[in-house]
Amino acid sequence: MHFTAQASSNGVVENHFTLGEITGVFWSSAADSDATPVVLMGHGGGQHKQAPGIVARAQHFVTTCGFTVAAIDAPGHGGRPRTPADDQIIATLRQAQAAGEPVAPIIVEYNASLASRAVPEWRATIDALQQLPSIGVDAPIAYCGTALGTAIGVALTAADPRIAAAVFGLLGHESLIEAAASITVPVEFLLQWNDEYVDRDSALALFDAFGSAEKTLHANPGGHAEVPAFQLDTTTEFLTRHLVRTA
Repeated sequence: MHFTAQASSNGVVENHFTLGEITGVFWSSAADSDATPVVLMGHGGGQHKQAPGIVARAQHFVTTCGFTVAAIDAPGHGGRPRTPADDQIIATLRQAQAAGEPVAPIIVEYNASLASRAVPEWRATIDALQQLPSIGVDAPIAYCGTALGTAIGVALTAADPRIAAAVFGLLGHESLIEAAASITVPVEFLLQWNDEYVDRDSALALFDAFGSAEKTLHANPGGHAEVPAFQLDTTTEFLTRHLVRTA
């Protein structure tokens, strides 16, 4: 992990880093601490590690809960170059949108491609974070990401036993069912009842597929981008309960 920049504001320290081709950032409290619980934040499609929603939630989790929060750019996102295959599928997506044709199958294909590349990158990032004195190998870890963040997060949580709890949502597809069934950690799942991009039955089927003994569905009226602000409070309570209990 190579640190490229650092900034501090209102008790939150922001560290930018690279790890091979991975570009990332993590936020932590300015106060010294050991074995700090970690929340891995996955961004949505077309966004990046410092999208406004990511930064706002990261600062909230640091100042309210004392967590360390890490985010990395998905392949082809943020400052990372896209492959020719990425460019082709994005062009196909834009053509379908312009023609008013269904885009869900295209998004599913692209999400699957990104997840296959992002999972080993996230696992390498966890390895590097655990080498930091403020975190170490004993710090509990959770994952939090919706939409593309869920496509990547479901695959990551199924593959990495270090993740102790997860927040997913705003996505559903049969291609995720097998991985979801292998997940047994506590799960909070967010659903927008009138999501214009995600089929409701598909999202409900994904929630039902999780093998977790403890899983909670939070369904709210509104479209894909209309998750109510109060949802952050329930997610904070969920993460605090499981990370502090695990710690």
